[in-house]
Amino acid sequence: MKKDILKDLLAKPGKKHSVSDFDSSFTGDLSKQDAKEQLAKDIEKLSELQSMLYAQDRYSILIIFQAMDAAGKDGTIKHVMSGINPQGCQVYSFKQPSAEELDHDYLWRINRSLPERGRIGIFNRSHYEDVLIAKVHPEIILSNKLPGVETVNDIDPDFWKRRYRQINDFERYLTENGTIVLKFFLNVSKAEQKNRFMERLDDASKNWKFSSADIKERQFWEDYMNAYADVLTETSTDLAPWYVIPADNKWFMRYAVGRIICDRMQQLDLHYPKLSKEGLEKLEECKKSVSNINF
Repeated sequence: MKKDILKDLLAKPGKKHSVSDFDSSFTGDLSKQDAKEQLAKDIEKLSELQSMLYAQDRYSILIIFQAMDAAGKDGTIKHVMSGINPQGCQVYSFKQPSAEELDHDYLWRINRSLPERGRIGIFNRSHYEDVLIAKVHPEIILSNKLPGVETVNDIDPDFWKRRYRQINDFERYLTENGTIVLKFFLNVSKAEQKNRFMERLDDASKNWKFSSADIKERQFWEDYMNAYADVLTETSTDLAPWYVIPADNKWFMRYAVGRIICDRMQQLDLHYPKLSKEGLEKLEECKKSVSNINF
């Protein structure tokens, strides 16, 4: 696929967005076979790029996945990152905050899980839950024990504006300090989500994936689409843009995510560290020593 088509998946910064503006079944002019072949090449390339990232120890990569239930976050992470050395990669799945986490600000647990320099960090859900599920169910905010927020009525539009600003400031800080932030919204249609729920119910090997809570949240579909639209509008920035990935076709979704990650990492000045003159001389001495060893 051409890069300009991938750019169509970008939620352009400074523009008002609606989820309906993005086609969840989009595949461009790419065939399934071509997508799989390109993904295989990108997986191999990502392995090489990760090796240089780790050795250089200057940048870190933070990859954020947000999506409705059954969109395919786990499968995408599994397939796209299959060639990555586990030593240089870490995956965090953020669930309901613990009592300890609720005694801190909402970004505290995010800070604790950020990737070190030289590593790739993957967030399966993230701080965006605090402007997505919390916006659909604002009563969640009350558990944050914030000053001046005693009831749901205290959570007005200005509250969300401040929270979007805080997230943008946080991601700017990360970027300016060497953490590249890549954000993917896996955009699955309501009809396709229903199909995948039925697969989980009909296939014994997938029964464990099904949760009755997923059906309950499906009732708030339009509220979630509005919340995602606000997130795309308010937090897709030049430094940390959102990519809205069509998720109805898993093969295309995995291809697009892999291609975007690979392309972004190739834009970095990644290379293996070069030894100093003294280091090279020491290396030559070691070579001579090893060559003189009798095996």
